Amino acid sequence: MSRVAGKVAIVTGGAMGIGQACAELLAAEGAAVAVTDRETVEGAKVTESLLALKHRAVFIEHEVASEDSWQNAVEVALKTFGRLDILVNNAGVGWFGDVEHTTLDDWHKLLSVNLDGVFLGIKHAIPAMRTAGGGSIINISSIEGLVGDPALAAYNASKGGVRLLTKSAALYCARAGTKIRVNSVHPGYIWTPMVRRALESSGNPDEMRRRIEGLHPVGHLGEPNDVAYGVLYLASDESVFVTGSELVIDGGYTAQ
Repeated sequence: MSRVAGKVAIVTGGAMGIGQACAELLAAEGAAVAVTDRETVEGAKVTESLLALKHRAVFIEHEVASEDSWQNAVEVALKTFGRLDILVNNAGVGWFGDVEHTTLDDWHKLLSVNLDGVFLGIKHAIPAMRTAGGGSIINISSIEGLVGDPALAAYNASKGGVRLLTKSAALYCARAGTKIRVNSVHPGYIWTPMVRRALESSGNPDEMRRRIEGLHPVGHLGEPNDVAYGVLYLASDESVFVTGSELVIDGGYTAQ
């Protein structure tokens, strides 16, 4: 239970779903965790549960599309724990919309969170991690950053952007000698509140869930911990030779 002992992590979107699972697993494996989210009630509850288990944790209210909010999040983490070693860029939004009918406003809203938020996280984590002597940045992309979906134009664009931004940042950090690794994780459909809301918006959530489950050769959706264990590996020193890569956790979705 010490794969990331002594390390300090920021987990965005840590109030629920994949982010919550990552925060809980990193804490259980020895990291101090700054849980950040715009959902203050849920985020505080996750943090309180970590503290009750004698883990080191703090909650930070955070809007990932805001540079000021990012500066505050990193400053609070450093003031609270003294360093930064791990960043999990998990916060994201998603909704259905094809390229013809997606409004420009919806396009901008989605990309501001899913892509701008990741860019800002990387940008502001690098100086703190450089001071700490290195670190690991883990960007949660998606299978939709690898393959297209006709009903997910903006989401495809944002997650594809995360994939290549990850590679650019990984090369920059490696060639600058920072000892900071940057990787992306590409989950299939994971049973989270965001996926549940998306299915409910379809008008026939039970049928939509069966259809989506059928797209995964394993025959079912993933669980948040399926992704969290991959994040733990990338956060730990076990993956010291891994940077600029894609960890696909998708039940065989993209193997077809």
